[in-house]
Amino acid sequence: MKSLHVEGTGRLYRLSPRIKLAGLALFSIALFLTRDPLILSAAVALAGLVLWQAHLGFGEAVARLRPVLLTIAIIAVFSFLLISALDATIALFRLTALTLLATAITASVSISQFMDEIAFALRPLEKMGLANAADVGLAVGLVVRFVPEVINRFETLQDAHRARGMRVRPYTILVPLIIMTLKDADAIADAIDARGFRGQTSSPDI
Repeated sequence: MKSLHVEGTGRLYRLSPRIKLAGLALFSIALFLTRDPLILSAAVALAGLVLWQAHLGFGEAVARLRPVLLTIAIIAVFSFLLISALDATIALFRLTALTLLATAITASVSISQFMDEIAFALRPLEKMGLANAADVGLAVGLVVRFVPEVINRFETLQDAHRARGMRVRPYTILVPLIIMTLKDADAIADAIDARGFRGQTSSPDI
C-alpha cells in the first residue's frame, strides 16, 4: 500500500512525533483565533518553510498538494463571489496554511508513530473503561493509510476507462472501487487477527 510517510533525516524528522502532532493541533487552533491577514500570511509562509524542511521534492509536494489546493481554489472563488474580500482572504490563508503544515507532518510522521500517539492520548479513556486505546489507534492509522490507496485506485480505474475509450462516469467507477477496497479491508483484517495486533499497547508498521 502507498503511504503518506516519506523517509527522511532532516530536522523535521528528528522532532518527536508527539511534538509535531501537538504543534499541528495548536497551529490549527491559532489560525482560527486571529483575523489579521498579515499574521495569517506569515502563518502560510511558516507552514511552507516547515514543508520545505520535509524535503519532499517539488514534484512530490505538488502531487500531494494538487487535489487539496484545487479544492481550496474552488472554495476561494466562491468565497470571493459570495462574501467580502477580507473574509474570503482570511479563509484562503487559513486553509492554505493548514494544508501545507498538515502535509509536512504527515510526510514526517510514520503511520505506526501516529497510531502510538493516538493510543497514548486515549489512555485516560481506556483507564475509565470507555475505549481501547490500541484498537482506536489501529483503526485511525488504517483509515489514514487507506486514503492514498483509495485515491490511487480511483485514478487507476479512470485511466483504465480512458484507455478503453469509455466515458468516465461516477457509477462505473464507484462500484469496482468499493469492491476492491472491501477486499483489501478483508485481507488486512485477516492479517491483523492472524498476527494478534488487536489490543496491543504498541502499534505495528502497516
